[in-house]
Amino acid sequence: MSVPGPARAAGALVAAGAGALAWSLLEARWYTLREVTVPVLPGGHAPLRVLHVSDLHLTPSQRDKVAWVRDLATLDPHLVVDTGDNWAHPGSLGPLAQALEPLLARPGAFVMGSNDYIAPQPKNPARYLQRDARRQHANPPRQLPWRELLRLFTSADWVDLDNCRGALDVDGRRLSLVGTDDAHLDRDAFPDAGGADDARLDAARPVDLHLGVTHAPYRRVLDRMLEDDADLVLAGHTHGGQLAVPGWGALVTNCDLDTRRAKGLHGWPGARPDRSGGAGSTWLHVSGGLGTSPYAPVRFACRPEATLLTLVPA
Repeated sequence: MSVPGPARAAGALVAAGAGALAWSLLEARWYTLREVTVPVLPGGHAPLRVLHVSDLHLTPSQRDKVAWVRDLATLDPHLVVDTGDNWAHPGSLGPLAQALEPLLARPGAFVMGSNDYIAPQPKNPARYLQRDARRQHANPPRQLPWRELLRLFTSADWVDLDNCRGALDVDGRRLSLVGTDDAHLDRDAFPDAGGADDARLDAARPVDLHLGVTHAPYRRVLDRMLEDDADLVLAGHTHGGQLAVPGWGALVTNCDLDTRRAKGLHGWPGARPDRSGGAGSTWLHVSGGLGTSPYAPVRFACRPEATLLTLVPA
């Protein structure tokens, strides 16, 4: 007996859905390194390698991710920038310390993300299609031991940029930095210029590059970075959309950033500074990140990533 047309169509849809789910579970562990070149340094400078890591959302069982992140040290970066959401479980500090150990030996800077403070909770993924996906849960969120994470970073002399400014000497270059705490939790308070920690005020040590660092690339934060004359802004949070449409890209960013900037190297607020229409823009790099919430461990057409940015003279 032949199968009716509607039944065949329904079966094909179920099979396609099962295949897509299986692939998205696999893709979430298919880590990749992106490499981009950013013409942002003053003339005559040698290239500067910046490793951007973000959104590990590490759980204790993810040994493959630990090994992959450790191996990033072989890239020999001059600077490591971590834009938050490092873990997703209170038992992840040990594995996270192991993953980052060789990178913590390098000069570094960091900001915190929402899931550095609180553990993720089960939620309806359809809410990400709303204008503002943030919503309070009936149960209070589970706090993570974020002070221990803070000590892990600062004990390695990484610069804490949560609503702070800082400075680093990296490979013979003087870098000034400005950052904010997580705008997704409304913890951002852009630090005033001109204070004692504003490296640009030290005439005896001129600054070669001014970096902006934030977790969630909300427009209000990016606008302040632009006003602060940041040469390059680094952010995470978006997961690159996490579930993308091939040939189209991300559907959401989980903030008010437009979807065409969900990941990768762009300009803000206009085109890239090296392209037509880019006058008045600064450089913006958004990492698609290395993880997912443990309650939605899938990626589709959006591989988990870290990025090596090679900064060269403009």
